[in-house]
Amino acid sequence: MSTSSVTNTENGLQPVSIASSSSADAAGGSVIDVSSLVSELVAAAQAPQETLISNQTEADTTQISALGTLQSALSTFQSSLSTLDTPSAFDSQTASSSDDSVFTATASSDAPVGTYSVTVSALAQAEQLLSGAFSGDGTATIGTGTLQLSLGSSSFSVDIGSSDDTLDGIASAINSASGNPGITASVLQGTDGAYLLLSSSLTGAANTITVAETDSGDALAGLTYSSTNTKNYTQQSTAQDASYSVAGVAATSPSNTITSAISGVTLTLAGTTATDSPASLTVSTDASTIENNVSAFVSAYNTLASSLSSLGSYDSTTNTAGPMMGNALLSGIENQIQGVLDSVVDTGSSTYDSLASIGITANSDGSLSLNQTTLSNALSTDFNAVSELFSGTDGVATNLNSQITAALASNGSIASANQTLVSEENALTQQSNELNTQMAALSASLTEQYSALNTLLSSMQTTSAYLTQAFASLPTVQGTPNA
Repeated sequence: MSTSSVTNTENGLQPVSIASSSSADAAGGSVIDVSSLVSELVAAAQAPQETLISNQTEADTTQISALGTLQSALSTFQSSLSTLDTPSAFDSQTASSSDDSVFTATASSDAPVGTYSVTVSALAQAEQLLSGAFSGDGTATIGTGTLQLSLGSSSFSVDIGSSDDTLDGIASAINSASGNPGITASVLQGTDGAYLLLSSSLTGAANTITVAETDSGDALAGLTYSSTNTKNYTQQSTAQDASYSVAGVAATSPSNTITSAISGVTLTLAGTTATDSPASLTVSTDASTIENNVSAFVSAYNTLASSLSSLGSYDSTTNTAGPMMGNALLSGIENQIQGVLDSVVDTGSSTYDSLASIGITANSDGSLSLNQTTLSNALSTDFNAVSELFSGTDGVATNLNSQITAALASNGSIASANQTLVSEENALTQQSNELNTQMAALSASLTEQYSALNTLLSSMQTTSAYLTQAFASLPTVQGTPNA
């Protein structure tokens, strides 16, 4: 079997060998495997362009993913700036007591710094009443009727029927009554009988307990109580206001939690002071919280620096480049951030005007280190300068927050770069679709051409076979012998 070469210069196709027929083909069989030939030709034309589109798409996808990583890293770092980028972030106050057995204290950001003397002559109390003894163990019948109980200015009624006319039943009815403002009833068992204990949940002199019978009967008269009718109960605890003074200013309160003495300060009274022995309240700037916030800032930056380095670095050991190595957007963001970190800020202090001056220094790998002692000294020496360094108009945290906000904006540099890559990806998808359409058309065209050629070659082989047989059947012409 011999071969012939068919060349199609259209679409840049190379010569392809075509097998000629055997004797069997000479009888009219197919000469060319059209399907295999067309597939090989189309694949040869499609492969280079398809590889180029695939490589470009993969590169764009990698860049889009890298931008997402960059965006996430910046956003995470930005969240650490919220505790440092405004002056109010430094309005952190703490309150302490010289004697926690007298009072404890907390302070909000607007509490005035200072030291105040505090005396407590009485604590606020809730009233508690204990009835006289009732015979039996609380299950003996007392009687039916209606009780009206009051706690301060609030009152409620309790109907006592035959199902709850015992001391246990009455206590349960009081506790479950609608509108009860805070009276709890308990039954105590003593050697001489059962007792009803009424306890108020509300402190203060105004929150006294009264009990009246309002159904015109007297079956429940032994349970009544008022300021003019005290024979049925013993006062175990008196309704009483707290009595105290702060910095010599006397005041009372129905509660042991005082919020009105000093703006932004809450006092919780726990005991009384001895005569001429006041306790001390100290309100001061909460430097420890600021130190923690600065430490968190340094840690957050180091995490960011690691992410940026991973995106733009090159590992000579593995010969692996980061997805954004040499990327101008990444370099620009890194340079902007570094410029802020290295800046000198007008804080009103020539001593504390840079991150380095308060103990934040750069390491050889680009990360930051914090000297806690230097920071603590700076805060105790010139708290306002440290505040201005971070939260002032040109402060470090203020500028970093502005830069990152701009970069992450919907019309910012990252969004713009991402949109460009998405557009390129869409264009590559369109190119891929167009290439598939072109290759389908090429396949159809080549199939038609080579099918026609196959038919022609088959016909020619048939004619050739016929002529060969015809010539073979001709009589042999004998030559005339020489005389």
